[in-house]
Amino acid sequence: MIKEFEGKSEQEAIDKAIADLNLDREEFDVEIVESSRRSLFRKGPVKIRVHITEEDEEDDETVQLPAEGQEEELISFLETLMSKMGFPGTVTVAGREARKTIVRIDSDHSGILIGRKGKNLDALQVLVNVFAGKLGFPNRVVVDTENYRSRREENLVRMARKTADQVRRSRDSRLLEPMNPFERRIIHTTLNGLEDIETKSEGEGLFKQVRIIYRG
Repeated sequence: MIKEFEGKSEQEAIDKAIADLNLDREEFDVEIVESSRRSLFRKGPVKIRVHITEEDEEDDETVQLPAEGQEEELISFLETLMSKMGFPGTVTVAGREARKTIVRIDSDHSGILIGRKGKNLDALQVLVNVFAGKLGFPNRVVVDTENYRSRREENLVRMARKTADQVRRSRDSRLLEPMNPFERRIIHTTLNGLEDIETKSEGEGLFKQVRIIYRG
């Protein structure tokens, strides 16, 4: 879902979005559509565009059970895909949560399947979820191997805190590497409670960058 909000400042526009959507700040991404324009007689408004992913919109905490045979079809699809790539492995369902099914890859080629900063694993996950959508699979599918997702989360938390300390010392802002929505949420959540630090997402498409900003 995408909605636009306007305010006298960026923060006012964000506050309107929080009130209207009944969400916490870290639950959505902000894109600046129109910045303030100063002149001798007026200051223009700030317009933001708020992006909310399906996961953010879903409040149902009930574990959704797929139809009979759907999980097996997902496993077969992913194993066949990896085999055709030349990196065979076995796939198992590692967990079932509300609106989420976690599948684990066991392979001698896990390093290649993960790729630099998880880009290959993310690509596999996108393809699996496209296939899942065609199946009518009720849950989002998370693809993992060698516990990469949890290790990545720990690294992101450390990076967020380290960057916040750097921003605090420099009293400036820093832009992090492009990340997927899940990774960006980790950054927002980690720093959300700091009074002198704020975060916002910048860019277009799935992989945006988080800017960490000193606000005093």
